[in-house]
Amino acid sequence: MPSETTLPPLVMLGAGTFASMTRYCVEQETPWRVVAFAVDSAWVPGPVHDGLPVVPLESLHEHWPPDTVRLLAPMGPREANGLRRRCYEQAKRRGYAFESYVSPRASTWPDIEHGDNCLVYERAIIQPRSTIGSNVIIRSAAHVSHHCIIGSHAFIAPGAILAGNVVVGEQAFVGVGATVRDGVRIAPRSVVGAGAVLLADTEPDAVYVGNPARKAENPPPAAPRA
Repeated sequence: MPSETTLPPLVMLGAGTFASMTRYCVEQETPWRVVAFAVDSAWVPGPVHDGLPVVPLESLHEHWPPDTVRLLAPMGPREANGLRRRCYEQAKRRGYAFESYVSPRASTWPDIEHGDNCLVYERAIIQPRSTIGSNVIIRSAAHVSHHCIIGSHAFIAPGAILAGNVVVGEQAFVGVGATVRDGVRIAPRSVVGAGAVLLADTEPDAVYVGNPARKAENPPPAAPRA
């Protein structure tokens, strides 16, 4: 990371409690300083959030041009992680660069491979030979065992456990406290519910719940996300 004196300001994509929490973590554990929040114009909660200005993502360049800031997108798994993916890709098309945040309280190895806008929170464990794509969120106390592959735009919730050689597809979601057996392949946009024990591969765009986890025929609607 560059020295504190050379760091550009940081803009958070998102303006809910998750973004506020991440701002606190980043400013406590890194030299980065957040100067604003940005969201789609339809989601702007008001002119100020957490004491900082909120600007529409569509007009971010009018306030903070791409060469003046870096971005970080602590956004939840709304729309099977599709909302975060769209915001990420929209900002990239407009020339913005993203940073990553790996908490020093997480357990990782020096050669961890990850893309940009990768957020790894405290007490998460990422073992050697695992790789993480771009725009991925790995929450507190999640365990990513050896030789796992986490596809871009995925979300691993707090306390989830991935055994060795698990493959997580793009935009997939692994819920709070879920357990995934070694070698299992989680398909793109697949959802593994909270507390589920997944023993076999999943299908794209499907929800899996229970122990052992099975495909839900009528999955419950997703809870609203802050």
